[in-house]
Amino acid sequence: MFWSGCEAATSKERSAPADDRDVFVYHVTITNNGGDTLHLIRCHWVVTDSNGTSYEVHGAGVAGEQPVLKPRMAFDYTSFCTLKTPVGSMHGTYTMVTHTKVTLRVRIPPLTLTVPNVVT
Repeated sequence: MFWSGCEAATSKERSAPADDRDVFVYHVTITNNGGDTLHLIRCHWVVTDSNGTSYEVHGAGVAGEQPVLKPRMAFDYTSFCTLKTPVGSMHGTYTMVTHTKVTLRVRIPPLTLTVPNVVT
């Protein structure tokens, strides 16, 4: 398992609920719990709002970086996404390559995005 966890919070400074724009900032920790060194080369996120509208994000690495993670090494980054509703979710995959050029797709489990006090 290479996924450690993710936490999300709303960005009140960037959000504009009256304009149907809620911005969520998320912090991710990825830990290489395997025995091989891994190079994170791509990410793919699917972001879905509570209306069922989705958009995809594809990128080289994460947050402008393509980290190399040796065994037991962790990498942290912070990013954001925007929804048109105060509730939604995101999930996806990281594409990693081992030193022997084996490609791995690591599943990123769903993360719920919720503006505080919207869901009781």
